[in-house]
Amino acid sequence: MSFAVKRIYAAPEASDGFRMLVDRLWPRGVSKERAELDQWNRDIAPSPELRTEWHHDPARFDEFAARYRRELDENPAAAALIALGTEHDRVTLLFGARDEQVNHATVLLDWLAGRGASIERTPPAASGAVG
Repeated sequence: MSFAVKRIYAAPEASDGFRMLVDRLWPRGVSKERAELDQWNRDIAPSPELRTEWHHDPARFDEFAARYRRELDENPAAAALIALGTEHDRVTLLFGARDEQVNHATVLLDWLAGRGASIERTPPAASGAVG
């Protein structure tokens, strides 16, 4: 099982494998056709309360990440994601955040790695896409 993360604004590629949106809210400016999703898993995203409290403040990222990991430990959707990873050669976790390093998808990727999943870290893409 291999997992990677990618902004949903970047162009879909065959190498993405199974494409899953892991945001609770649909990203602005992306049509469902352009997204080319296999699944939208809202339940794997941080709780609305945690997301609101964090508000993508880089200074609070460590606190956010610790709290999100605790949520994942108790989240049945996280266990289901690990199982899904065994069914596909690669699962790409898509997110809408502007910051490609400071976001919940990178925390999720690290959490998966801690449970034995193979992960691929790709350098930020120069997608040129708005978002």
